[in-house]
Amino acid sequence: MQFQWYPGHMTKAKRQMQEDIKLVDLVIELVDARIPMSSRNPDIDELGKNKARLILLNKADLADEKQNQAWTSYFEEKGYFVVRMDARSKAQIKPVNQVILEACKEKIERDRRRGIKNRPVRAMVVGIPNVGKSTFINSFAGKACAKTGNKPGVTKGKQWIRLNKSVELLDTPGILWPKFEDQRVGLKLALIGSIKDEILNIDEMSLELIRLLQQEEAYMTAMAARYDLTPEEEPVKLLEQVATNRSCIKKGGELDYSKAAALLLDEFRSGTIGRMTLEKPEEYDA
Repeated sequence: MQFQWYPGHMTKAKRQMQEDIKLVDLVIELVDARIPMSSRNPDIDELGKNKARLILLNKADLADEKQNQAWTSYFEEKGYFVVRMDARSKAQIKPVNQVILEACKEKIERDRRRGIKNRPVRAMVVGIPNVGKSTFINSFAGKACAKTGNKPGVTKGKQWIRLNKSVELLDTPGILWPKFEDQRVGLKLALIGSIKDEILNIDEMSLELIRLLQQEEAYMTAMAARYDLTPEEEPVKLLEQVATNRSCIKKGGELDYSKAAALLLDEFRSGTIGRMTLEKPEEYDA
């Protein structure tokens, strides 16, 4: 399978982000906790250098908790602040505010020394499509979110959302697209549902998912238990077993592989099979 994205969109988004980033103190980057590296755009590091950085490991509730901790340590060692969360949960959003203030402590202290009091931290939320940016902004801002209008020195037309007295969010964040120089990045994004299924070969993707899960004994054990499988079989045989054991049958009694493949993908994405992470920090330490 070949995965493509749209470089024209990316160029425009990058240009917009270069302009917008000058106006903020902090860059908040959302990634999917199941594929923390594949769901990033590497340009964000270059664009966000010299800014405080916060990475939100979103959908952490669907990811392997042991790997969540490993990824938290990985990013913290590189100088990022990190929060694991589910953006749909308002309770999990609350701690983010405190981390934002911690990340911008130097800026707040600098303002205090200059006699500037209560100037809010300005933040920008970035991330590739479908990592949960809108959900996070809506949960974080809540119904009380109010646009505070243009500020002196801010490019005309840029709007700020006052989240609370200490944080403002730029509401025109640039959307950057993933880079698919490595086709495995595209595959992982497809597996978590970030690329429309209509343009993909679901049968082939389900076999790739089985291959990935076979690399982690605990994941394969969970999958075998759910579908009553023989773990050591080849991926095609395992998909056949899923179809048989879940009565994915076409008219005439033939096995419906596509139905079994779609079931497997849906249950992986929803966390029904178990909490699973498709990449580990040690794969990126080289």
